[in-house]
Amino acid sequence: MTKPAATVTPNTWEFLRDPMIKPTGFREYDARWKYPDEINLPGVTALGLGLGTQMRRRGIDPVIAVGNDYRDYSLSIKNALIVGLMQAGIQVKDIGPALSPMAYFSQFHLDVPAVAMVTASHNPNGWTGVKMGFDRPLTHGPDEMSELRDIVLNGSGEARPGGGYEFVDDVQEAYLQDLVGDFRMTRPLKVVCATGNGTAAAFAPELFRRIGVEVVESHTTLDYTFPNYNPNPEAMEMLHDMADSVKASGADLALGFDGDGDRCGVVDDEGEEIFADKVGVIMARDLSKLYPNATFVADVKSTGLFASDPELQANGVTADYWKTGHSHMKRRVKEIGALAGFEKSGHYFLAEPLGRGYDCGMRVAVEICKLMDRNPDMKMSDLRKALPKTHSTPTMSPYCSDTEKYSTLDRIVAKLTAKAVANEPIAGRAIKEVVTVNGARVILDNGGWGLVRASSNTPNLVVVCESPESEDELRAIFADIDAVIRTEDTVGEYDQTF
Repeated sequence: MTKPAATVTPNTWEFLRDPMIKPTGFREYDARWKYPDEINLPGVTALGLGLGTQMRRRGIDPVIAVGNDYRDYSLSIKNALIVGLMQAGIQVKDIGPALSPMAYFSQFHLDVPAVAMVTASHNPNGWTGVKMGFDRPLTHGPDEMSELRDIVLNGSGEARPGGGYEFVDDVQEAYLQDLVGDFRMTRPLKVVCATGNGTAAAFAPELFRRIGVEVVESHTTLDYTFPNYNPNPEAMEMLHDMADSVKASGADLALGFDGDGDRCGVVDDEGEEIFADKVGVIMARDLSKLYPNATFVADVKSTGLFASDPELQANGVTADYWKTGHSHMKRRVKEIGALAGFEKSGHYFLAEPLGRGYDCGMRVAVEICKLMDRNPDMKMSDLRKALPKTHSTPTMSPYCSDTEKYSTLDRIVAKLTAKAVANEPIAGRAIKEVVTVNGARVILDNGGWGLVRASSNTPNLVVVCESPESEDELRAIFADIDAVIRTEDTVGEYDQTF
């Protein structure tokens, strides 16, 4: 295998011949590159050869399910990946265009040990990537990604005989049937279904109709130019559009999905955007009645209510705060036998008997409909208002390059830890502790907190804050955390603020 170059000039003979892969595309738990600036098609083939070689070295049965999201270049990238996998002697089962959770489902449905999903997830057009895994329902974490990176970038991929290809065209229907099961709504429910013209448009409206939900379609025509907005239910642009649709249609709630369908965003009947961590608390309250003494995992960006909510405490819930990232969360849910995991970004990980442990926006949408069915006298706004009141920011991402973000974060964490040691306040309050499992979560004496971490899949830091007291205190927490961040000249502008 040719050792890939870090850069190859576009529109040259070499660009069409030689593999080019920018090393920073190998991230903590999946791979992301700008295409074709940071990876070319021969580079994708080298990635496939490396992934197949990794399977062989680990003694995994050489069969893999492969899918792609709905972007105009994803099919070309998938085909290039398949060529590399077949070179490594892997039997490829191509499931066609898919959601990431449909690809994860296919591992179970087709009984294959490995999966590779070509998707840029919620990243805007111009990005591509691969989510992959060997140990269902898990996906590659840092150890597997660093191993893969070394195989690929060192040119250590090994060609072997035995590769093959099969197109499997019935997985989409099996996936929908699995989601629906025998459930049908017993109360009327009108839902705005928002897909931002992304891949979920081929799934979500049909799914809702099958379970007896009245559907208000919002940008559900497949269009890989994303003419309205980038499908990302963590972005306020999409959430505000969902809120407008709820108000215009009189719907009971809105459910929105990202570009590859593994995340779900929620807006209630009053047009209030409910961040996914709060939706997680609403779901945890409902599920802990059915499954007392359950354990729930929440990522470090999530609300403190998983630990402090009196109703969860009364139901015997154990809250476990863990590293942000779909691979980290899936692994933690499985390791400690949690019923579910919740991530502020909108990834939900529902384990048996609710789901199979992987993140699936469609499965969460069905479970939210079931929750509404179990509470026929309640509106989504009633469930939101029943939670203890907290004030929180959206997820905010200031620019910081991939090559500098981790060293920058280390310095910020050290400065925040030093403030705690020196008994310096944040927002006029004492720092109770600084949790450093994933960046720094600075927890104050009243339960308020501010988090800084490095994004695992884009050149950014990530900042989230929450106050149990007031909007003013929330702004003060953010101002003091941001003041520390601004001591680093490697940090740029925020993508959004509040």
